[in-house]
Amino acid sequence: MSSTTTPRRTVLTGAGVVRPEGVVPGGRVTVEGTRFAAGARDEPDGTEVLDLAGHWIVPGFVDQHVHGGGGASFSAGDADEALRVIRTHRAHGTTTMAASTVTGALDDLAAQAGVLSELVEQGDLAGLHFEGPFISPARRGAHDPALLREPGTAAVRRLLDAARGTAVMVTLAPELPGGLDAVRLLRDHGVTAAVGHTDASYELTRQAVDAGATVASHLFNAMPALGHRAPGPVAALLEDERVVVELVGDGAHLHPSVVSVAFRSAGPERVALITDAMGAAGMGDGRYPLGPLEVDVVDGVARLTEGGAIAGSTLTLDMAFRRAVTVNGLPVPDVSRALSGTPARVLGVADRTGSIEEGKDADLVVLTEETFEVAGVMRRGEWVVRP
Repeated sequence: MSSTTTPRRTVLTGAGVVRPEGVVPGGRVTVEGTRFAAGARDEPDGTEVLDLAGHWIVPGFVDQHVHGGGGASFSAGDADEALRVIRTHRAHGTTTMAASTVTGALDDLAAQAGVLSELVEQGDLAGLHFEGPFISPARRGAHDPALLREPGTAAVRRLLDAARGTAVMVTLAPELPGGLDAVRLLRDHGVTAAVGHTDASYELTRQAVDAGATVASHLFNAMPALGHRAPGPVAALLEDERVVVELVGDGAHLHPSVVSVAFRSAGPERVALITDAMGAAGMGDGRYPLGPLEVDVVDGVARLTEGGAIAGSTLTLDMAFRRAVTVNGLPVPDVSRALSGTPARVLGVADRTGSIEEGKDADLVVLTEETFEVAGVMRRGEWVVRP
């Protein structure tokens, strides 16, 4: 004799629901167990119904480029610290994220990958993103120059092997010796090659895209400015339909007009709004580690203690959503796509998250209608923040 347990059922009503086909005013979202489900005319007994009139319901946010938060860092190589980063960003609506490292010695990065890959395997992370050490010394930003190296095949393979199949992206400068070969190697292993921290020309950047690069790491930042005679990597990455461009929309990395220009040029299908957050995200001003370096956060802006280079952000994706709508005036569905659907596609998880559709993981964020403040967060059918 066997028994079955009916999955719990929750129905959210009255909110403006952002679905792939557009906004459904006064919409209805049904969650059964861990997934979105079809609605029913007569809900079964035990169904919880929540009236969320005066709110938006959007897909859970997906961050493909985040280093830390809550005073913790993925680069610490410590599972408890990594879980603190994850909890911090989940409370702000990020239900899916890749863990980004910073430049370090190969042995240290391999050790970090060993710890973080376990969190991928248990479902807490969507994958690993190595930002460095294969980046340009001239455009290193907040990366230790003593630890930078060329992207030789053996070094790239070392990191991929350490990640045990969980690496989803590697940021590199394609102009370095072996750079284009590294792009091809990553492509052949199903890992996204991201062009970033680069001094590459327009022509070489186009070669990198032809070789398989499909992401621009924090476009505009840590690369030459767009020039009218030497357009550099910005033009090559922005114009190519094969490339998703990351934008850090915190008001410090990019002027709002630049965010608007990038959206108009690439569209929400090719823009991924990211945090590039370091440990101070969700915290206050102060001094924080970023890999082997130290960062001072003043008025919410993170800069290296030595040299003053901008060093990641203190952004969370709910703030990025709010700024994109209220400062840039972008349509809510477009912003939602750039925060959820597009990065889910980059990370290879769009089959299970990134949009509110029947059968996908019940990942969603409830936002207030006018101010876009987080009122609720659900991940896989469980409330992280209950409205």
